[in-house]
Amino acid sequence: MGRFARNMISRVSGGSVAVSRLWPGRTDRLIIAPHDLRTADATRAAEIYAGRFVFAGKIVTCHGRSIFDLEPPSEDWEVALLGFGWLRHLRAADTALTRANARSLVDDWISNPAHKRPVGRRADVLARRVISLLSQAPLVLGDTDGKFYRRYLRGLTREIRYLRYTMLDIPDGVPRLQVLIALCYASLCLQNQARHIRTATKKLSDELQRQILPDGGHFSRNPGALIELLIDLLPLRQTFAARNIAPPPALLNAIDRMMPMLRFFRHGDGSFALFNGMSSAPSDLLATLLAYDDTHGAPMAHMPHTGFQRLDAGAMTIIMDTGPPPPPSVSHDAHAGCLSFELSSGLSRIVINCGMPSTGRDNWRAFARGTPAHSTLCYHDTSSCQFVELSAMKRLLRGSPVVSGPTTVESYREMVANGVLLTTSHDGYLARFGVVHRRVLMVAADGTRLDGEDTLSPAPGGRIKGNETDYALRFHLHPAVKASRLSDARGVMLVLPNRDVWTFEALDDKVELEDSVFLAGNDGPRRTAQIVMRQESRHAASIRWSFVRSTTSASATTARRNARREPELPL
Repeated sequence: MGRFARNMISRVSGGSVAVSRLWPGRTDRLIIAPHDLRTADATRAAEIYAGRFVFAGKIVTCHGRSIFDLEPPSEDWEVALLGFGWLRHLRAADTALTRANARSLVDDWISNPAHKRPVGRRADVLARRVISLLSQAPLVLGDTDGKFYRRYLRGLTREIRYLRYTMLDIPDGVPRLQVLIALCYASLCLQNQARHIRTATKKLSDELQRQILPDGGHFSRNPGALIELLIDLLPLRQTFAARNIAPPPALLNAIDRMMPMLRFFRHGDGSFALFNGMSSAPSDLLATLLAYDDTHGAPMAHMPHTGFQRLDAGAMTIIMDTGPPPPPSVSHDAHAGCLSFELSSGLSRIVINCGMPSTGRDNWRAFARGTPAHSTLCYHDTSSCQFVELSAMKRLLRGSPVVSGPTTVESYREMVANGVLLTTSHDGYLARFGVVHRRVLMVAADGTRLDGEDTLSPAPGGRIKGNETDYALRFHLHPAVKASRLSDARGVMLVLPNRDVWTFEALDDKVELEDSVFLAGNDGPRRTAQIVMRQESRHAASIRWSFVRSTTSASATTARRNARREPELPL
C-alpha cells in the first residue's frame, strides 16, 4: 500500500515541475571519473563492434540496425544492455575504433527518445547506467568535439534527474542503495554540486546504517548483496578521496564490517555459500574485492545479527543458516532454508544448497526458494516459509515476498572435548503442524567427521497436529561428487574430485539417492544427486547421520606416507 501511495504521489506531482527543482545549477563539466572494479574483457570489444551483443547467455546480432530498437530475448539480457556495463570491455581494448564505437552507441541511446523502454527506467538499471556513463566517460569523451561533449552531459544530466525522481518509489534493499550510490557518484563527478554532495552523502549514510547489520551482513541475508554493494562502495570511497573530501564515517564503517563477511561465506574453492538467492560468484570479482581486505584474517565463526554459523576444523568447512527470514520488504529473493548447511573439504564442495541461477531465474524461482531445494529437513513436502502466491498480489508487490516463516531460531555453540557442538532449532512448522525442528551438529576437531541428528518434537505442552506426519531429510551433493549407495542401503560412498573418499551413514534409516539440480553453476543448471531419508514423525521423530572421511583417501594416504618418510641427512 505504501508503494501504491508513492506511485500516485509521483504521478500527481508531475515530472516537469518536480524535475526542474531536482538539479539546479550548472553541470557543464565532468571533474572526475570513478574507477570500475569489474573485470573487463578486451576480446568482447570486437564482438560489440561486429554487432553481436552477448549478455545473460543470449546473443543478439544487429545486422545494421540499432541494438536499442531490437526486441530483447530476455529481461536479463535487456538489463545488461541498458545498464551499459559493457562499455568497460570497449575501454579495455583502448583503440580509436572502440572509442568511436562507444561514442556511436552512447549517442544512439541519448539522441533517440524512442529507446526509452520501461526496463531502462527501472531504478536499479538506471543507477547502473549512470555509474557506467560516469566511470567510462574517459572512453566516450576522449578525442571528441565540444558538440558531442555537451550532448553527452545533457543526456547524462537527464538520466540523473530521472534517477532523483525515481527516489519516490524504489524497491527496498540493494536497489535503494544502488540509487543512492549513483547519486553520490553524480554529485562528486560533476561540477557545481557541493550542495548535492552533502544531501546525497547524508541519505547514503542513513541507508547504510539501516541496511548493513552490525556484524557486516546485509539485512536481506543474501550473501550476493555484499558483492553487489562492495563493488561500488570501494570505488566511491576512492572518489571521495580523489576530490579531497573526507568519506562519511558510515561508508567507512560499512566497508570495514562487510569485508570480513566475504571470507565468512567462502568455501575452500573460493565459491560462495548458496543462501537466500545467491548464485555463482565470479572468482575474479571476488579476488578483486578481497585484495582490498587489509585484515587477511580468518573468517569469524558466528554472525549473530545476520544469522549464520561457520565451523572450521582441519580441512572441513561448514556454513549454516541459523536465522529467521528477512523483513518482507527485502524478502523477494529469500529462501526457506532455515537450518540448512553446506559442507566442503579443502577445495572440494560436498553438500550444497541448489542455489539460484544467475539468468533465467523466473523458471526456477519457485523451486529454488522452497525447503526441498536445501540441505535440511522438510516436513510433509512443505516449506518452512510461505510466499505470496496469487499472481495479482505478485504484480502489485513486484515479486513474491515471504509472508510467514520461522520466528524463533535458536543456535548454541560450545567447545567440547573432541570438537565443536552446535545445537539449533526453528519453529517454522509449529503453527501448521505443531512440531519444532531441532538440528545438532558435532564436528570433530581434526575435520574428518561430522555427526548430526535431526529431531522433530512438539512444543512443550503441545502435540503434533493433523495426520500428515511424513518428513524427508535431504543432502544435495555438488555435481563434482560421485555418489554410490552402499549395499546395505544405510550409507553412500562419496568420491571427491581429488580422490578423497567420504562415507555418509544413517544409523537406523534407509538411504536413497535421488536426482537433484545444481542451479548456481557458471554454465547454467546441472544435474546432480541428493541423499534422501524419509520417515514418519509419530514413529521415528529423529534421524542420526554422519559424514566420515575415509582413512584410505588419497590426501590422507599422502599425509601418512610423508609422516613415515625418514628425514633426509643434512649435506
